[in-house]
Amino acid sequence: MDSARPHTPVAYLLRLCLHALICGLLALAAVRAVGDRAPHAGAVIGAVVAMAAVYAAGVALPSVRPRTAAAAVWLGALGAAWLALLVVSPDALWAAFPLYFLLLHLLTLRWALPAVLVTAGAAIASFLLHGQQITPGAFIGPLLGAAVAVATVLGYDALYRESERRRELIDELVATRAELAEAERTAGTLAERERLAREIHDTLAQGLSSIQLLLRAAERALPAGAPAREHVEQARRAAQDNLAEARRFVKALTPPDLEQGSLSGALERLCAAAPGPAVQFGVSGTPVELPTPYEVALLRVAQSALANTVQHAAAGRAEITLSFMDTSVALDVVDDGCGFDPVRRRPKETSGFGLPAMRSRAQSLGGTLSVESAPGQGTAVAITLPLPVAGVR
Repeated sequence: MDSARPHTPVAYLLRLCLHALICGLLALAAVRAVGDRAPHAGAVIGAVVAMAAVYAAGVALPSVRPRTAAAAVWLGALGAAWLALLVVSPDALWAAFPLYFLLLHLLTLRWALPAVLVTAGAAIASFLLHGQQITPGAFIGPLLGAAVAVATVLGYDALYRESERRRELIDELVATRAELAEAERTAGTLAERERLAREIHDTLAQGLSSIQLLLRAAERALPAGAPAREHVEQARRAAQDNLAEARRFVKALTPPDLEQGSLSGALERLCAAAPGPAVQFGVSGTPVELPTPYEVALLRVAQSALANTVQHAAAGRAEITLSFMDTSVALDVVDDGCGFDPVRRRPKETSGFGLPAMRSRAQSLGGTLSVESAPGQGTAVAITLPLPVAGVR
């Protein structure tokens, strides 16, 4: 008799107890028949052996599993052997109790409950068959045992299902934690790439660019044929080569969204992939090439503002506009959502740090961030960055 459930220590122990109970009750019937020198002692011994053999066969057969035809056939054979023993021995009625558990375990509840009632009825009928004294206990005992068996099995099934739900929930939480850890590692890697790109651009690249400009001025100031002119020219070329190498480092550390094309292309993909409201993208002015830190800052601000629109604004449409002006570049994210009061809602009172992070990005590049909103009137987020001086990238 196999089980469809995992062989947990508790289930294994319960099966052993059931085997021991049936063997003990059969042995009790045989011993009492021999000890009392019953007239049908031989028949009792034969019926005990037959029932024990049928039970052992069911335990050994792997096909006897819950809710299968083999289990129903085996239970029918076991029930017939028990009825035969019940006819020749009044002590066989005690085997009804473990039979309740077998019926409830191997049959569906639809068939198990009637089978348990029939078994209890057969146990009660054995009192009449063997001329036992009819007392209330003759009826209450088998019925109470059946009720206890039903309550025990149903309670165990409820606990088992609850345990399985908890196990599935734990597995889901473990998988979610692994996904979150991977997302945090990815976010940390991207943030570190951006930081390194910004540091290289703001320090190393800018310093090499300044050195190159100074050496170019020194080269023009030296008279033709001056001995130092050749060394200054070599130093300027070295600074120029190292500046180009620094810019390659910055480009290699560019976020993946910008690796596939320009800032405009990255913003178009962002609008196309945004869930929820319809998002339009537009460009005004004459586009110019921007340094990588500028593109990263504008892209991250657009991502953060659009994420706020999707999650909190309940907007029907949104628009992202990239504007190139004479001395600055601006990015506007406007939606028609529920809006909020920027004065009353301070950054520390919100659930996230989107606006402070956007403002910090703008200030790090010498720009500004403005937020215009009102309850029921949508929200407009605008970042403006001054264009870098020509030749200094």
